[in-house]
Amino acid sequence: MKNAAARFGQQPATGPVAGTPGPAAVSPREAADVSTRERVTRLLLEQGAATAGQLGTALGLSPAAIRRHLDAMLADGDVLAREQAVRGHRGRGRPARVFVLTDAARVRCGTHHYDNMATAALRWIARNGGSEAVEAFATEQVSALEARCRAALEDAGDDPLARAEALAGALTAEGYAANASTIASGGQLCQHHCPVAHVAAEFPQLCEAETAVISRLVGTHVQRLATIAHGDGVCTTHIPAQPGRAQSGKTVTTVRTDR
Repeated sequence: MKNAAARFGQQPATGPVAGTPGPAAVSPREAADVSTRERVTRLLLEQGAATAGQLGTALGLSPAAIRRHLDAMLADGDVLAREQAVRGHRGRGRPARVFVLTDAARVRCGTHHYDNMATAALRWIARNGGSEAVEAFATEQVSALEARCRAALEDAGDDPLARAEALAGALTAEGYAANASTIASGGQLCQHHCPVAHVAAEFPQLCEAETAVISRLVGTHVQRLATIAHGDGVCTTHIPAQPGRAQSGKTVTTVRTDR
């Protein structure tokens, strides 16, 4: 263990890790805790995995202090603990636990570039297969989403507006933060988050495929009025009023499902 500090380096990372909470409006003790956990995060990000002893040595913390921070990070879902793999003969006692960052913690560190990779992949598809290939790819990508949402709409009935309300709940479960409302001209489905907004800004086929899914699921023609991918604050889909259904001339109900 005496070489742990050399392996990890005695120069801890300074400055906050992207996406981690800052020390604003907290006590000096809380601010110090945040700073220490940022340093733990940085070390685990750089090294991949480490024992509590290695982390404590590298950061100059006592065993009790590093355990306190690791316990808090485990509770917050920032790290995972697992048994350290041992090659060859294993001595007595339980293997030491090693700690690794969770996927959520890694994303907050800003180390992933999935959007860039997805955009590059779609550019390659467009160059080699044309726009039709991009459309086919987009359609296939939303097919699984459509299947999951359709299952959630089994008890929604045939009314498009009732189905839109049920669809809003299903989309929220998928991470879209959606809500549905009844308005004078029919209904409106709003999505306050788009998981593929940056990619869809260059490839609107993704939005078009999603709109087609919404139309099939609610059982009527719909019209996309706005999209986050094109700079709007919300993805808004209009569901026209059905013939024979009375409308009051104003919004009459709103079902919030994004809370």
